[in-house]
Amino acid sequence: MPWETESKLALVREWLERRKRPGVALTTNGPVAWLTAGLTNTIDRSDALSPLWLIVTQSQAVGVTTTVERPRLEAEGGLAELDIPLVEVPWHDGGAFARAAAEIAGAPWNELAPDEDDLMAMRLRLLPPEQERLAELGRDAAIALESAVSAWEPGERDLDVQARVADGLERVGAVPVCMIVGGDDRVERFRHPLATARPMHRLVMAVVVAMRGGLHVAATRFVCAGRLPGSAQHAFDAALDVEAAMLAAHAPGSSYGDVLQACERAYAETGHPGAWQEHYQGGPIGYRQREFEIAPSQRQSRWFTQAIEPGHAVAWNPSIAGGGKSEDTFLVEEDGLRCITDTGAWPNVSSGGRLRTGILEIAR
Repeated sequence: MPWETESKLALVREWLERRKRPGVALTTNGPVAWLTAGLTNTIDRSDALSPLWLIVTQSQAVGVTTTVERPRLEAEGGLAELDIPLVEVPWHDGGAFARAAAEIAGAPWNELAPDEDDLMAMRLRLLPPEQERLAELGRDAAIALESAVSAWEPGERDLDVQARVADGLERVGAVPVCMIVGGDDRVERFRHPLATARPMHRLVMAVVVAMRGGLHVAATRFVCAGRLPGSAQHAFDAALDVEAAMLAAHAPGSSYGDVLQACERAYAETGHPGAWQEHYQGGPIGYRQREFEIAPSQRQSRWFTQAIEPGHAVAWNPSIAGGGKSEDTFLVEEDGLRCITDTGAWPNVSSGGRLRTGILEIAR
């Protein structure tokens, strides 16, 4: 069995021992991809439930799938190399998965249901091979995003730019799980200016969350024709200032709550007190588009005191009304943060002592 899966099975079994549980069923796409070192099996992209379940006990790990999917998974899923045998159930029997899980574990289904928060805590710290895969995805996703939006010509529709982003991602085996492309005054009015087949004449904002092998990265890019209007430039600069404070809060021993408190202070210091309430601020990223998102006010959350450790990945998302937003994906390393969605080909600006993603200006 490969070291990565073996290490993760050990984590799960330690958790089973602590919780005094007979086993656990991993039933959704993220945990399945995590345990199998990247097996993604999505058929219906709108469904979080995986067509492959993994049942883990102290003595075995067994896959459960349908008669439809078993031939493909046996031929291409790599489960034999992971020492995970497959059990087949009828596709037309809605309760078959749970019954098979109970039979494998020798325990009632209600004792096998996963604790999603505990599973999330196990996977926050990415192993070195996962970090490599995430960094490769970050670069591929950023190249696809930047190539698509830098080809924008004033007057082109938002849907056409969005289609280029999706095409670039699909060509490298990545799934665009979130895409937002909008332009002009809609960027200044709305945090999520979803594409509506409108032409964009002077400003484009493109946002993507891309998934491959179960892992996710996020990034946002802006392009404008000529210089950005003063109000939008002010909003963009303020968002960078907030982000700089959040990134600086990733000191040794810091927690996610420390970052959110720095976020709250920074919004006030930029002249936008309480503006964190107007939009999601992002958080750790990995086997979900954000593993969790908390607000500065949620001090009772278990995640507020969660330590930020090397191997975590984060994608913060501060924004200011009027068109200001900054978003990239970073790996937390022993010596600081590394931006894995920086291609080196995009304009940079200095913010908080580090180079950050700027705005591409094109001539009309």
